[in-house]
Parts: sequence; C-alpha cells; structure tokens
Amino acid sequence: MFEFETLATERLLLRKLDPETFQYLYSHYDDEALLAFLGFSEREKLEKEKEKYRNGLHTFNKSYLYFQLIDKMTSEIIGWCGYHTWYLDHNRAEIGYGLFEEQYKQKGLMTEAMQSILDYGFAMMKLHRVEAFIGTDNNASIALAKKFGFVYEGKLREHYAVKGVMEDSLVFGLLQREYLSKA
Repeated sequence: MFEFETLATERLLLRKLDPETFQYLYSHYDDEALLAFLGFSEREKLEKEKEKYRNGLHTFNKSYLYFQLIDKMTSEIIGWCGYHTWYLDHNRAEIGYGLFEEQYKQKGLMTEAMQSILDYGFAMMKLHRVEAFIGTDNNASIALAKKFGFVYEGKLREHYAVKGVMEDSLVFGLLQREYLSKA
C-alpha cells in the first residue's frame, strides 16, 4: 500500500504529490478514482493532468512537489500549494498556489498552507531560494508573498500566456536565510 505523506495545519491537511505519487496513481487508479483523488469534477481537467504526465513531469535536473489542500472538516480538496518548478541542481524552486472555489478565499487558508509549505521547502527540500512569478494585477498574491518576506526583484515582460494573451510577471524571491531570520 502506498503511503501518502501528509502535513497538518489548524484547518487543513496537506497531502504531498510528487513524481512517485503520480506514478503510483496512474498505475493503480482508474479514471473515476483519479477524479476523486485529485478533486476534479470535470473530465477535461483530468485529461489535462494525464497529458502532463504522459509528456513527463520530471527531468534529470527539474522536478516538482506540491500539496493538495484538504479541508479538515469536510475532507474536500479545496486547492493546492507547492513547487511546480524545482531546479534540483540549483536548490531553488518556483512556488505556486490556488484555491478552487471563491468561498475559500480571503479566510487565511493560503497563509496557513504557505507557512507549512515554505517550512517544508527550506527544511526538507533544502531549498536555498524560492521564487514567485505573479501577475501584475494579482494583488492578493502580491500581498501573500510580501507577508512571508518575499522581495520584489523586477518584472518579466510578456512572460506567461494566459488564455492566449501574453502577460507580464512580477518576480519575487525569498532566500532561506531571510526566511529563517523572521522565524
């Protein structure tokens, strides 16, 4: 039986997903079980995830590690937080996060999750640096990054494609020593 590593916060369970987890899931779960495990209600999202898996989620020098956010009261998967681009050779990773429904936003849930995810990244993954690339009008994400001590480092022009439109990204960075000095 596969053991899913889980972290706990006051209101959330954080279930770790990494390349080994997905290898197990796609080898042992059918589509219905995958939909439930991943918290998807739409088959299109599952197909998108399967395509990512088929194309390779891990390379010789880059990987990912993220956590599903599970509401302790309802056991519902409400979002995710983690490192979707982890440069193994350089001990740095890009953090990303999201809540699936509006009803979970502005309740401090992502702050709660991010504390544990950053702790995990710096302690367990031995990260030296965590980066956040944030859309210029995403004020909630900018505030979240600043809350944890991320430093604004500049803007990448036309950095991400969102629904076919190129958008700028604000670059924020957090070094391990900066994070630990605030702990």
